[in-house]
Amino acid sequence: MKLPAFKMTDQNGNIITEEALKGKRTILYFYPRDNTPTCTTQAVDFTNHLEELRQQGIQVYGVNGDSMKKHQNFIAKHDIGFDLLVDEDYKLAKELDIYKMKKVFGKESMGIVRTTLLVGQDLQIEKRIDNVKVKNQLTELLDK
Repeated sequence: MKLPAFKMTDQNGNIITEEALKGKRTILYFYPRDNTPTCTTQAVDFTNHLEELRQQGIQVYGVNGDSMKKHQNFIAKHDIGFDLLVDEDYKLAKELDIYKMKKVFGKESMGIVRTTLLVGQDLQIEKRIDNVKVKNQLTELLDK
């Protein structure tokens, strides 16, 4: 499956489209909210492995519906080393069937289901992990 066309802003207001992913392999991961425990663990884990990923020619983007300001605060507070994208109205998440009904603490609501994509240089989705277990995500994603 090819990654759908998209247009989002990063935490600094720069416009990012699927064109920014062409020519590099990309980890595009969708997570529910900034500054929640599991989401923070996930972002810090990617940051801790960023140099290793870059040496393999892989770039990383985090995606959710939080605002640029929330992304800026999250990056500053936890020293996140990559850009976070604002999926306004969850447009891309809906196209990829990542935004759906989920149950959290017994309460049902619509939201992003933690999902990580490995996108090839040609924008083909090489691997998709739904309901990501943060502890094993890199191993599972890169078949280490």
